[in-house]
Amino acid sequence: MKPENFKTIARNKKAYHDYFVEESMEAGIELCGTEVKSLRAGQCNLKDAWCAVENGELLVKNLHISPYEHGNQFNRDPMRERRLLLHKREIMRLYGLVKQQGWSLIPLSLYFKGSLVKVQVGLCRGKKLYDKRADLAARAAKRDMERALKTQNR
Repeated sequence: MKPENFKTIARNKKAYHDYFVEESMEAGIELCGTEVKSLRAGQCNLKDAWCAVENGELLVKNLHISPYEHGNQFNRDPMRERRLLLHKREIMRLYGLVKQQGWSLIPLSLYFKGSLVKVQVGLCRGKKLYDKRADLAARAAKRDMERALKTQNR
């Protein structure tokens, strides 16, 4: 079997800073042709994006895909809502979890899987300020330990 090639378009680093990611899943995304061409050029921003379930469909909102520079009337609105493609059972399960207080659906990354565009959607719980500080302190301590080991091994 031929190995699938992944090419990451964009990652939402802010999501890992602001949320605890409990679970993630891969979803397809419904795009038009000029949006795919713009994604191949890397023109995408996931920073403020979020997902919602409306009328039994999973939609991603605030995902900014810049207009394709060589497109004309075929360019779409860069901030339009785009439908994510999951099975109905998965959407209903996510809807039930999101209705609970404190849970959010956040797109974590956008990537090509072969020739298809995929979105990694995370089921997340918001972090408090003290959680963010603890993560920063742990990361700094780990970096200091690695630095000390590196100098000690020389």
